[in-house]
Amino acid sequence: MGLTQALATAMSGLRANQAALSLVSSNVANVETPGYVRKTVNQVQTTTGTGSAGVSVTGVNRELDVYVQKQVLTETSGASYATTLSNALQRLQGIYGDPSSDTTLEAAFNQLTAALQALSTSSDSPAARSTAVNAAQSLAQMLNSTSAGIQSLRADAESSIKSSVDAANNAMQQIATINNQLLGTTGDDAAAASLLDQRDQYITQLSQLMDIRVLTNDRNQVTVFTNSGVQLVGSEAAKITFDAQGTVTPNTTWSSDPSKSTLGTLTLTFPHGGDIDLIATNSIRSGSIAANLQLRDQTLVQAQAQVDQLAASMASALSDKVTTDSTGNGGSPNTFSLDLTGLQNGNNVQFTYTDTANKSHTITLVQVNDPSVLPLKNSATNNPNDEVFGVDFSQGMGPALTQLSALLGGRGLQFSSSGGQTLQISGDAGGTAVVNSASSTITMTNLTSGNPQLPLFVDNGVPYTGAITATGSQQTGLAGRISVNNLLLADPSRMIVYGSGTQSGDTTRSDFILSQLTNSSYYVSPQTGIGSNATPFKGTMLSFLQQFTTMQGQAASSAQQMADGQNVVLSTLQNKLNASSGVNIDDEMAHLLALQNAYSANARVMSTVKSMFDSLLQSV
Repeated sequence: MGLTQALATAMSGLRANQAALSLVSSNVANVETPGYVRKTVNQVQTTTGTGSAGVSVTGVNRELDVYVQKQVLTETSGASYATTLSNALQRLQGIYGDPSSDTTLEAAFNQLTAALQALSTSSDSPAARSTAVNAAQSLAQMLNSTSAGIQSLRADAESSIKSSVDAANNAMQQIATINNQLLGTTGDDAAAASLLDQRDQYITQLSQLMDIRVLTNDRNQVTVFTNSGVQLVGSEAAKITFDAQGTVTPNTTWSSDPSKSTLGTLTLTFPHGGDIDLIATNSIRSGSIAANLQLRDQTLVQAQAQVDQLAASMASALSDKVTTDSTGNGGSPNTFSLDLTGLQNGNNVQFTYTDTANKSHTITLVQVNDPSVLPLKNSATNNPNDEVFGVDFSQGMGPALTQLSALLGGRGLQFSSSGGQTLQISGDAGGTAVVNSASSTITMTNLTSGNPQLPLFVDNGVPYTGAITATGSQQTGLAGRISVNNLLLADPSRMIVYGSGTQSGDTTRSDFILSQLTNSSYYVSPQTGIGSNATPFKGTMLSFLQQFTTMQGQAASSAQQMADGQNVVLSTLQNKLNASSGVNIDDEMAHLLALQNAYSANARVMSTVKSMFDSLLQSV
């Protein structure tokens, strides 16, 4: 090797040292920069025909473990989903109250039953009467605040989805922009490496919002899909729109039919036309968006159904009068007669009959004023053994009999009237059907009807009948509207006095209220998450209340454990990624010393060559 070749080789070494020093400097400066990936030079030995000619820097390496990075993206979505869900359920648990305190639904319910027990013991005491009414009012107010809290959480979920969509659109647009910028780079220079860091940051942001899958080609271009296969980003970005609604109430629900939906939906519009409903297709399955959708449309809707069910059970149990004719003495054998005077929208008639195969059937006829809601679902009574039919008795018995004959005449059942609002039910003469019993359920609206039943709890001042209309069931959102009858607030004596003939010390009404609240069992709607359509939960109001509050507590605990577990996994993977891709100051300083020594050595070579050149020139 000649002196000129030695000088060139040393110069190439100095240039490589300078490039490496520049990257070390950049690494150290960005040690705290989120998403920064440690850079190193990519250098190779250069040769000529006579042998080694030095070193050449061919590009910049990002020290990135791609496999671990993909795992981090997956767990980022999972952790974001679990944390969002857990935070909301912890807040829901706070709305229900600390189980050990006296500010829970169960505590308020127990305070009411205790007040009713005291009232039955001291029925003539004005203080006992007022205490019972006040306890009922406290329970109603507790239900009001619980319902308001649940809907506030749903509104927060709706708002969070909107802000998440804005963040997702920005991330997708930035990824597409960087994709295009990378087309003008060689793929391994410093500028490209910086752009790749930026793009990875936006991909990480997107993974917090939804579950994604990223594919990279040999030109450093990425295509981003949801895990369900919907493309979000390529050379261009799709756009997500969300038509957030201003107000969220128990009656606002999402539907895949835009004409029925009263909550925002997620629509993805592709760059070159066409769109897809991301909710209807279940395209987003993890990340904070999926968690907020689950909260808004499932978890919190179920929580609302639970408190609505409790409110409805209390209201109807105390105001509904059930009249039974089980003797078949409606004028002829096997004929049952019911007086339907006062039957209101939502009230019902129920009867049982046996067919020729000796199979028993239970039929429930629900008073329905709005024909648009027909036919009714069998779940309208929560009893899987019921066959439910909607009938309009409000237009008179004649039209009602016509409806009944059309609905059930083919079963060997006969319907007639002896006049007024009397309905008679019987089997046919051939014995095709044998009616066994019949009853009517009518809501009492008067405090002094002479019956122990009373409208203690009302729906915004009107009786609760369970009416079903085009806008939905009266039960939906009842917990937010339930209140104590104003007539009782004005005159608490009606907790005892139920008619003109009520005697002093008569506890018929207070005993009835207490028994209905504590001893009677009721079917619960499967929409509450307790029981199913085939095997619905049936129990006392207290047992149902304890069931759903315990279920919510367990759900909050499970969500917290899942969030903690997901965050541990994410933290472990992130540490693993940082160990291989992050900047370690100690390593960089050691590398810096090595580069310093190499730089000095190359400089010494150049100095030595210069001295040799000088000696050579002096000898000439």
